[in-house]
Amino acid sequence: MNPQKFWIFCTILFIATLGTARAEPTFSKTSTPKARIAIAEHTGATEMFLPKADVVPDLFRNGLLHFTGTKTETDAWRTMVSTNDTIGIKVFSSPGANSGTRPAVVAALIESLLRTGITPDNIIVWDKEYSDLRRAGFTAFEHQYKVRVAASSQFGWDENVFYETSIIGTPVWGDLEFGRKGDQIGRKSYVTKLLTAQITKIISVTPLLNHNLSGVAGHLYSLSLANVDNSVRFDYRRERLETAVPEIVGLPEIFDRLVLNITDALICQYQGEQRTLLHYSTALDQLWFSKDPVALDVLALTELERQRRLAGKFSREFKTELYSNASLLELGVSDMTRITVDSAK
Repeated sequence: MNPQKFWIFCTILFIATLGTARAEPTFSKTSTPKARIAIAEHTGATEMFLPKADVVPDLFRNGLLHFTGTKTETDAWRTMVSTNDTIGIKVFSSPGANSGTRPAVVAALIESLLRTGITPDNIIVWDKEYSDLRRAGFTAFEHQYKVRVAASSQFGWDENVFYETSIIGTPVWGDLEFGRKGDQIGRKSYVTKLLTAQITKIISVTPLLNHNLSGVAGHLYSLSLANVDNSVRFDYRRERLETAVPEIVGLPEIFDRLVLNITDALICQYQGEQRTLLHYSTALDQLWFSKDPVALDVLALTELERQRRLAGKFSREFKTELYSNASLLELGVSDMTRITVDSAK
């Protein structure tokens, strides 16, 4: 074959190969995740910084129906839970009934669940310490609604499920490794058996309350350290919280069971942290609903800062690494421009 015919043959073969070759797939750019928050508001839901028991249930119901886009509570809850689930309601009780999660909001939640066929023994209200739950008024629900009220610290820690880090803590009384010896002691934080053996779906209810290290005593903070032991090692340094909090929440036993987050924004306390300081508080008369705990916490940071400025108080803008880290772990959206906020009618 002469050179000219050879090159013609090669050209024809190349064109034929192109025609039969498998086409490369075309990938579209993945859209940036978005989050939605629904806000229910009723002016007069509180009086003298106390929830009004005759208003909060309707406020809760309106917010739930608006958030889920359903017409009945039964349909709303069917989008998140079933009657076979054991539903854990995680509260933040250590600041007490006035500044922590308010019992009136949790009561409205429990009543809503009961109306849809969830049995009382399938509802657990919990936090880390039973003494905090008692002081905040949640233990009264055991008699009032026949639901369970439990403390993760008293229920015990699961030796097979833990969060491990190089930061070494000193286990205290009540921690699984308390009294043990060895080079590896203090590196693990074990998850409560409430989550590994009991609760199948989680509803988080937290107050709109400032926290001096994390910015807000919100859903990420509440869902993390209260559900593991050996947590003191994280709780006094911001840089440790920024890593540990989102990584603990990201555990399958927590995040995979989280179906709803509710921010109790009846009152916004922008200073004081664990102490009840009503002179640093504003009545918003709101409840916030979202599937996204990160988005709710970021919105809470924004509102806390806004209220501080309105009150003429010293601005305390917080670094957002904790919430950025949570987004990197795909726990939610920390960019306010990607968060949609709408109001219930």
